[in-house]
Amino acid sequence: MPAAGDCRTLSSLKNALQVLKCFTMDEPEKGVTEIAQALGLSKSTVHRIMTTLAGDGIVRRDEHTRRYRLGLSVLSLAGIIMSNLEIYREGQHLLEEFVNRFDETVHLAVLEDYSTVYVSKLECKHPTKILTHLGRKNPLYCTSSGKAILAFQSDEMIEEVIRRGLQRFTRNTITDPDTLREHLAHIREVGYATSHGELREGVHSVAVPVRDYTREVIGAVTVVGPAERFTAQKMASFARTLETMGKEISSRLGYYERRRR
Repeated sequence: MPAAGDCRTLSSLKNALQVLKCFTMDEPEKGVTEIAQALGLSKSTVHRIMTTLAGDGIVRRDEHTRRYRLGLSVLSLAGIIMSNLEIYREGQHLLEEFVNRFDETVHLAVLEDYSTVYVSKLECKHPTKILTHLGRKNPLYCTSSGKAILAFQSDEMIEEVIRRGLQRFTRNTITDPDTLREHLAHIREVGYATSHGELREGVHSVAVPVRDYTREVIGAVTVVGPAERFTAQKMASFARTLETMGKEISSRLGYYERRRR
């Protein structure tokens, strides 16, 4: 059995990680009381954690408001992650070429647990205000990037996503299991996924899968924009270009297509 001191250390580490996860794009600043109430911890525990984190630059305290926000040390850690994330390294220049050509916002997303996570985002000159910041997790079943990934996962994983619940976000969200299964089958057939306001009203997107050397789909390239600009014809054009991008990134990750005999 772990020693009592080890258990206390693990508990403190877990609490510190939970504290860091409290900060979001919507709530970048938080006070000690606010954090304590959200996590069910004592204020003294949170204060001790924040003081330690602030000493290492992980968080920063505003002396006027006495509220905390993430510090620049987190940014350096994020930089290490991105520089070592192969899909990011191999796809970044292709995203830049896409934005220069079409002037639309494009992303790279990867699979993490049962979510899609954005690891790169390049905005166009007239971006739409949508919640697609780096590190954001979105459901697999109602985003084009998520569906482009989910369609090529095992039947067991698809059923687990369904078992966890298909929450309705808009009137276009697919919440019927059979409809989702049919939709994913169609994506496998055509090779790309679309979302017509399924997560956010008025926001459309197109995505294609990205494979690695194991031939598994590990991520997706997606372009996102407002419904008024994303007509059916334009989305079809995006899909063709994204397919080429997806294959190029996959090839750079070691994937190769086997020839049919």
